[in-house]
Amino acid sequence: MVSVVSLWLPILLSAVIVFVASSLIHMVLRYHRSDWRKLPNEDAVLEALRRLNIPPGDYLAPRPDSAAAMKSPEVQAKVKAGPVLVMTVRHGPSSMARSLALWFAYSIVAGIFAAYIAGHALAPGTRYAEVFRFAGCTASLAYSLALLQNSIWYWRNWGATFRSVLDGLIYGLLTGGTFGWLWPR
Repeated sequence: MVSVVSLWLPILLSAVIVFVASSLIHMVLRYHRSDWRKLPNEDAVLEALRRLNIPPGDYLAPRPDSAAAMKSPEVQAKVKAGPVLVMTVRHGPSSMARSLALWFAYSIVAGIFAAYIAGHALAPGTRYAEVFRFAGCTASLAYSLALLQNSIWYWRNWGATFRSVLDGLIYGLLTGGTFGWLWPR
């Protein structure tokens, strides 16, 4: 068994490597460019939403008040007439620094879980391939598996979800490689 604390270097270094890789994926490879579509008549839609002064939050429309109401003719008519929306409303500019800091912290958490699982399963001196397998699989799960729920429940574009799952696999492989390289001998 290897303690999580003794794996601080692969945890931090894998977070840095994932941070850099994700930046390259989004700024250089740019295969996520098609993840979001532009609204037709965007200016008119935004102006209409501004007039409604919707507070920041997550919204579903139409949103029935109960399971029984989902079956009501009124709600069914709204769904049939469309559109059906799942949206997040926020006000003002977003902070890229905040998002990047949270992403780095998340990468550290993924590394901690990889360290915990691999550290409990493997001894010091374990071969690179075994460490890579445990840490890489755990990190891949941390980075990608829950993303599928967004397409299952919230109608997120499956292509965008699969591209993000691919990113998670890449991040997991990088994490596994870092742990295999720096595993205690």
